[in-house]
Amino acid sequence: MVQTATAKKLTAGIITLVALSLSLCITTFALVYSTVSLDSNLFTMGTIQLNLNDGVPVIENREIEFEPGMKVSRDFFIVNDSTDSVYYRIYFGHVDGLLADVLEITISNGDQVLYRGTARDLTRRSSIGLDDELSEGARRDLTISFYYPPEKAAYEDEFLEFIMCVDAVQAKNNPNRLFE
Repeated sequence: MVQTATAKKLTAGIITLVALSLSLCITTFALVYSTVSLDSNLFTMGTIQLNLNDGVPVIENREIEFEPGMKVSRDFFIVNDSTDSVYYRIYFGHVDGLLADVLEITISNGDQVLYRGTARDLTRRSSIGLDDELSEGARRDLTISFYYPPEKAAYEDEFLEFIMCVDAVQAKNNPNRLFE
């Protein structure tokens, strides 16, 4: 009799274990199927790529020796080579030299001034961009001007180095224009 009661308990335990395992497998399958199955939804990946002035610097290294009162303007462009519309921002990276705090820089789109300040202040965090989207294949022609204020003549033998940078993010599903 003792063996029969033990055998019944063992059989009941095995049946319970099998039933629980089967329930766990069915629940796991249902959960995975419900999260992976997306009927009639198609996702495609795009690319984000901008052409900044064909890689040509707006001012070549040691091309101009700035003097007090001098103003130099250069045109440059951005082309959206992405597969969709983008938002973009312009900033200076790797800024060096005392003229970074002296030269007054203006970046404009026609008559619209996008930035006015120094090279040191135009960082990734304080970057500028246009309020509109740059559609696929579109080109934006911009102008950058450097002005050396006459009252800052004490910096005559100094220099400015920078790399003009542009970042872009997709415009679709990004109403807040988040770059991070």
